[in-house]
Amino acid sequence: MKKLLYVLMLSFLFGCSTTKKIDALKPEPSLNTPVVYNTTTSFVNMPMEVTLKEVEHQLNKSLVGLIYEDANMDDDKTVMKIWKTANIKLVEKNGKIQSVLPLKIWAKFKYGTEFMGLNDTREIEANGTITLLSNVSLSNFKMTTESVIEDFAWTESPTILVAGKKVPITYILTPTLSIFKSKVSKKIDEAIDKTCDFKPYVLDVLETISKPIQTSEQYETWFKMVPIEMYNTDAVLKNGKVALDLGLKCNMQTLVGQMPKTGYNRENIAFKPVAKMPNKTTATIAAVSTYESASRIMTKNFQGKEFANGSRKIVVQKVDLWHKEGKMIIALSMTGSIDGTIYLSGIPNYNPITKEIYFENLDYVLNTKGLLTKTANWLLQGVILKKIQENCRYSIKENLDDAKKNMLPYLSNFSPMKGVFVNGTLDDFEFEKVELNNQAIIAFIKASGKMNVSIDGMD
Repeated sequence: MKKLLYVLMLSFLFGCSTTKKIDALKPEPSLNTPVVYNTTTSFVNMPMEVTLKEVEHQLNKSLVGLIYEDANMDDDKTVMKIWKTANIKLVEKNGKIQSVLPLKIWAKFKYGTEFMGLNDTREIEANGTITLLSNVSLSNFKMTTESVIEDFAWTESPTILVAGKKVPITYILTPTLSIFKSKVSKKIDEAIDKTCDFKPYVLDVLETISKPIQTSEQYETWFKMVPIEMYNTDAVLKNGKVALDLGLKCNMQTLVGQMPKTGYNRENIAFKPVAKMPNKTTATIAAVSTYESASRIMTKNFQGKEFANGSRKIVVQKVDLWHKEGKMIIALSMTGSIDGTIYLSGIPNYNPITKEIYFENLDYVLNTKGLLTKTANWLLQGVILKKIQENCRYSIKENLDDAKKNMLPYLSNFSPMKGVFVNGTLDDFEFEKVELNNQAIIAFIKASGKMNVSIDGMD
């Protein structure tokens, strides 16, 4: 009889109206270091424009003072020097570049006959303007031209003083000018070829945009781009600009932790000409939630909610999250019919409609399940777990908005170097995957957009 009373007393003590203490073994978090997340190879379309004013600026820097000299009198009885007297002006004309070159000519020429030494030399000076017309092409990011002299106009007719009289000598210089026209054209082409090599500028821009960008100081997240190959189309001269399409094949990485090293090596960038270029840019951005912030949000989800089975009920007071071996551990501190902490594990996933992280295959961890079997088997029932799972989710919309906001300054007249400007747009996000590390849950979101680079006003 005493034994029967003892059994009944135990049943009463562990009945539904009695709070049961539970002391499950805590799954310790994984202690992994910050991880590099390689995304799939990305393509960045970068239409590039160089204004004719910029080409003109670089050309005038290259051609200064004396631009032509012929010191051999034996071949055509003339020696000549030509100086640039003012800035060269460039304009677009029917898809070509027209160059107007003000100049000063000094010449010494021999006239007369060699018979009995009946000859003399005279020096002349004259000012004029040469107009050249140039076909434009671009190979390996170097702009080249093929120029011909379209017109030559004297500011004043050149003369020499003979027997006290000014004698026009335009007719003498004209044959000589026809000889050096091709040489002057070649000189202009060489100067454009030298000053309009855009490859160093492209490499400098790549080096600048390859430096890691901190997308969130609070979450210690960094975005890094590693260039692989650069493509380019033929250049087109239109609306006063030299335009071409650039395309960058690259790897994009998001890291959590300390600032990563740049992966850029300008010597390893391959340049390849192509006929056409896709006009879209794809980039991967990380929406990062620390376990602390995620736990705080999920705790709010449980506030004021009871989970009941008959007369038994629990109230979740606090939620804690951490990572263990590729899964998320969810610790639920509760009061009610159960007093203590139970542990769930699950795999994070993303709902693109609600922009929420939720957990698939949510279940009790093994040691918790064993303890519940002994003390509160009703908590193991699927209906309770399903109700709990509905609240184990949180929105990352704010994180996505922050990520987009952090990228926009690099697409709004961003100038990585003097005279180079980057502009673009960023479209809506598309979910790619969720990763875990010891610091945070990271949802990788793919974004598309457009980008262009303009060059105007470099030193």
